[in-house]
Amino acid sequence: MIKEIGKYFIFLGQLLVNRESFKTYYKLTIDECVGIGIGSLFLVALVSTFMGAVTTVQTAYNMVSDFIPKYVIAQVVREMIVLELAPTIIAVIFAGKVGSSMASGLGTMRITEQIDALEVMGINSISYLVLPKVVAALLMYPLLVIIAGICGMMGGYLAGTLTGIITPNDYVYGLRSSYNPFTVEFALIKSFVFAFLVSSISSYKGYNTQGGALEVGISSTQAVTSSVIAVLIADYLLAQLLLAK
Repeated sequence: MIKEIGKYFIFLGQLLVNRESFKTYYKLTIDECVGIGIGSLFLVALVSTFMGAVTTVQTAYNMVSDFIPKYVIAQVVREMIVLELAPTIIAVIFAGKVGSSMASGLGTMRITEQIDALEVMGINSISYLVLPKVVAALLMYPLLVIIAGICGMMGGYLAGTLTGIITPNDYVYGLRSSYNPFTVEFALIKSFVFAFLVSSISSYKGYNTQGGALEVGISSTQAVTSSVIAVLIADYLLAQLLLAK
């Protein structure tokens, strides 16, 4: 375990040495941004919308006291989505979709000796192949989290108002009531950390694939598993550091 962590940090150190020109990285990063952002947009919007709807229904179900105003439902939905559901649950989906794709792509390049060919030409393959993926994830994942937050609140609004659980005015009032801007900042901080962890760990697993096609699948599975574990650990540590009193 310690040896693997050490190899991972050495891998990260290779990202910033013997780099190519800015123009080269710019094109590669734009291509990765399209694949990461546009390719994940529909799934993120769909999942977050239903997360907001389910959170609204379940919160209303658990409000058993008539003395609690209805707008509290929207407050709970807002805090749940912004603080946890949007950044963390979407990170798990991000690891399953984007992380596995990164690992399998790099793993295929490794077993077909394309990475070896780059090394023979004197190119730092880690920086050339992995750095654009990490930068693209850092750029696009926070935007996906913002979209997830908006879609989640809209899903809660539709579920609450269409079923008569809460009136539109109460829902909007609840979203605005006792709003703390730091919750959004905290969600964005988590999104940057999660994006880095998922992209770098998945790339590391894929880059170090050894064997054949079967091992590519194993590396892809390990990338998702390790990324999810890292995200959950980082989620707890960030909450303890930034939210604990």
